[in-house]
Amino acid sequence: MAVPKKKTSKSKRSIRRSNWKRQASLEAKKALSLGKSILTGRSSSFVYELDEDDEDDEA
Repeated sequence: MAVPKKKTSKSKRSIRRSNWKRQASLEAKKALSLGKSILTGRSSSFVYELDEDDEDDEA
């Protein structure tokens, strides 16, 4: 017969939630920082190609 599992305490639940939110916040900061560095042209950790056609249109 199936037996229900013990209930998780509120403190354990809040610890897990805060950890999850902290990790998401750190990743969001990294993404924003990478985006800013790409826009300013100072990115050294992110490599991407520019289409030569786009460069000709701008000039």
